[in-house]
Amino acid sequence: MSHRIRFYSLAICALLPAVLPAQKIDLARVVSQRVSRNVQLPGEIYPYESVQLHAKVPSYVERVYVDRSSIVTKGDLLVQLSAPEMKAHIAQAQAQLTAAQAEEVQAEAQLQAAQSTYEHTQEAAKTPGVIAGNDLIQAEKQTQAARSLVEARQRSVESAKANLKALQDLAGYLQVTAPFDGVITTRFVHPGALVGPGADSPLLQLDHISRLRVTVAVPEADVGGIAKGARVPFTVPAYPGRTFSGTVARPAGALDQKTRTMPVELDFPNPEHLISPGMYPSVLWPVREPAPVLLVPASSIVTTTERVFVIRDNHGRAQWIDVRHGASVGDSVAVYGDLKPGDEVVQHGTDEIRDGTQLR
Repeated sequence: MSHRIRFYSLAICALLPAVLPAQKIDLARVVSQRVSRNVQLPGEIYPYESVQLHAKVPSYVERVYVDRSSIVTKGDLLVQLSAPEMKAHIAQAQAQLTAAQAEEVQAEAQLQAAQSTYEHTQEAAKTPGVIAGNDLIQAEKQTQAARSLVEARQRSVESAKANLKALQDLAGYLQVTAPFDGVITTRFVHPGALVGPGADSPLLQLDHISRLRVTVAVPEADVGGIAKGARVPFTVPAYPGRTFSGTVARPAGALDQKTRTMPVELDFPNPEHLISPGMYPSVLWPVREPAPVLLVPASSIVTTTERVFVIRDNHGRAQWIDVRHGASVGDSVAVYGDLKPGDEVVQHGTDEIRDGTQLR
């Protein structure tokens, strides 16, 4: 009988798990911190202002005063155009104005004569029997007709002046000037070329490169940290080892539906013209979380095929807390879940520490 009891005891002991010595489990505190990091993004560089200059009237290129790489200031004469028929139109408009002014003078003289006749007739009519009533009415009507003629001639003069001014303004477009300070980056025409609204070819390409726009496509996940006025560094292959910086000036305010990114423009002063439009910069974009995030050691995060979690110390017992991890900050990782600052989690998490077990 004693042998049978001893056999059952051994069998039960074989089914029980081996009692291991208690191991120390290190805990780490959940920290709340505002996170900032940098991500490297590709960018593009554009002139601050750029325009292709066209001829507004049909004409011939008479002279080009600039060429590629010419530095110009606002108002400088760039191209002189020639349109001989324009001179004829202006001379004709000037003659029409002169004729209209002469007719106006003549109409005013007629009005003065009619007005004088009417006044004398009106004065004579005060004496009974001197002037017939019909004569007074005719004198008044002639005065009114003369006044209407003067008004018509005045309108003709104004119309002729407007026509002449329009032609003179149009002739002013024969002198193509710089609309802003910049550099001529492309020259398309030479003297003798026929240009105008019907021609597809522009005259010149003018770019303002003393100030540039550095455009960066910021991913959707990072647009919350965009801060206007922030300084952002970037590099270009033309100057290895050298870092430049621009100022965040114009976020687009909307995402590109295809790329899920937001274009952001940086202003970059370029007085020495070191950087050229068309270069592809590498931008070290600062990402700042809009609010503090919770940080835990990277080793605290347990990843299985079913879930991602950390093990929180819940009054001495393990509690699995599902989390979603974010950016890495040194040895820590930002996590999002049912945690709060000051909670303690297992520093070296593992799924062998089951939910609800005693933490020793």
